[in-house]
Order: sequence, then C-alpha cells, then structure tokens
Amino acid sequence: MNAPRLDDRDIAILATLSREGRIAKTDLAARVNLSPTPCWERMKRLEKAGYIRGYQAEIDLATLGPHVQVFVTVELESHRAESFQTFERIVAAMSEITGCWAIGGGYDYLMQVVTVDVAAFQTLMDGLLESRAGVRRYYSYIVTKPVKNVSPASALLHP
Repeated sequence: MNAPRLDDRDIAILATLSREGRIAKTDLAARVNLSPTPCWERMKRLEKAGYIRGYQAEIDLATLGPHVQVFVTVELESHRAESFQTFERIVAAMSEITGCWAIGGGYDYLMQVVTVDVAAFQTLMDGLLESRAGVRRYYSYIVTKPVKNVSPASALLHP
C-alpha cells in the first residue's frame, strides 16, 4: 500500500500525538483545527498507512523503584551476516535491553539497558559475553541524569 501524502494537518496530528499520545480526540481535533469526525478519520488513515504504530504510556522509572540505565556500545568478533543475525536474535530476547540500534562507525551496536542496579547490569553483560552472541568488547556509559528525552519523530515534525 502506498503511503498517503501528508498535508499540514496530518503533520500536526502526528506531532501532537508524538508529544501527547493520550490526548482526547476532541482536544486533538481542536488543536489541529478540525472537527472531531474528520480528525478521527485522518487518525485512522494514518494508522492504517503505518505512520502511527501504536500508543504507549511514558512511565517514570524512578517511581517503580531503584534502577540504573546504561548505554552500551558493542563490537562483534565477526562481521559476517550470520554473526549480526545471531547477536540481534539473542538481544531481542533480553527484556533488560530496551533499545538496540545497529550503528556505523567504530562500533557495531548501541544498546540501551535498564536494570535494578549495577550488579544486575554486570550479570546481564556477563551472560551476553558467555552466550553465543559474538561480542568482542563493549563499553558502558551509566546515565547519571536525564537531560532530554523526546520522541525521535519530533525532529521531523514541525507544525
């Protein structure tokens, strides 16, 4: 299916939803200067076209209890296609790894990890090293405070 061409109102809907996914449909319609029914129809069209993959809550991790958030750069031992596939399959099964991106440059992957403490993080990484994931080396960067965290879509959506 071809993606529909986006107009200014579509972009305004996407921008608003990326910031406030739980906004009431009538409030969303008012913000983008549409009546509720046409706004709802546009939302459904954007969902069907794949522009909107889902809606989720942003949870404050501190309210859940102690935790540590770590970014990890990873270099694999081998750069064969099956090595990348094996690593990605293993990482996909680890719930503590909340984000993982293949990157260009000096490293192969950037991972985002959330665990209850540094010891749990180290246990996770020891398990990854002992697995058949093919990790040659990794460097970890512990988050000391959040500075900015917005939807990546906001960089492209400027209503």
